[in-house]
Amino acid sequence: MRLDGRAILVTGASRGLGKAIAAACVREGASVFLTARDGDLLEQARREISAAAAMEAGANAGDAVTAPAGATGGGAATCPAGARVASATRGAAGANARDPTTSLGEAAAAESAGAAAPAKVLAFPADISHPDQARRLVEAFRNAFPRVHGLVNNAGILGPVGKLEEAGWERWTEAIHTNLVGPARLCALLIPMFRRNGYGKIVNISGGGATAPRPRFSAYAASKAALVRLTETLAEETAGSGIDINAIAPGSMNTRLLDEVIETGPERVGEQAYSQAVKQKAEGGAPFERAAALSVFLLSAESDGITGRLISALWDAWERLPDRRETLRGTDVYTLRRIIPSDRGFDW
Repeated sequence: MRLDGRAILVTGASRGLGKAIAAACVREGASVFLTARDGDLLEQARREISAAAAMEAGANAGDAVTAPAGATGGGAATCPAGARVASATRGAAGANARDPTTSLGEAAAAESAGAAAPAKVLAFPADISHPDQARRLVEAFRNAFPRVHGLVNNAGILGPVGKLEEAGWERWTEAIHTNLVGPARLCALLIPMFRRNGYGKIVNISGGGATAPRPRFSAYAASKAALVRLTETLAEETAGSGIDINAIAPGSMNTRLLDEVIETGPERVGEQAYSQAVKQKAEGGAPFERAAALSVFLLSAESDGITGRLISALWDAWERLPDRRETLRGTDVYTLRRIIPSDRGFDW
């Protein structure tokens, strides 16, 4: 499988796209470390992903239990306090599920001894917009696995809706901290680990407003555009280190953010945006599966050397990028750039 043996941290993983990305990673053999603010919803997602992984492996998942703080079983890794864990053997169909009470230390010891480690699904509630919680999250992720391989920055909030001068400033800055500062902080905490390993993958989930104006959604649009520029900048800073950092435009999906737009109403959202949201809700938005599949690709060895790009899950032929890797490297394709008159056929 494409992500065998890899440990991936996924934020905003309690529902929607984050949950779909985590599930897709597990199906491809990865262990995932899920985080979100709502602990109950996060635990439900962890159980569902764990059960699906066990069923796919042809085994019963069993009831997961809370792993005790400091349980090592072998000294190679410590299960973080407050994290919940379940694991299922990723092997031939019909293989028995690994005992979900097995400590992460035993799994780490087996991995260091050359044995195939089972895929694990862990959950650790955190609000990445808070520095201390972000730091504890990364510490827990690192303590859970002998080697960490990837980060998916999916967590995001809509922020205030309406004209800038009417927006509550506290909510506006909250959106910037959640959608931009939080992901940047996680990158800053994990990149040194990736540098030491000589390898790492970061996937940042972009959104509406990153490449075009989005009136009445200024905090969301500004934060998502900045996240794409951060992606490009960090790709330059990590060049030659074995670290690839990319952003995904997932398309307009039916998520809780869409529900927020509809609930807010046309007076604050604007008639056009409101009508589009209602139509999308009725007809169905972009499928989670495409963005999840692109995330798996960008977290896998197939995409090694592809970095600093904003890739559309729906409209770009990303499955063929490995064949175009060298050509892509020397261009500004899939990046944010200023348009000048000659780009549009003007001679001024």
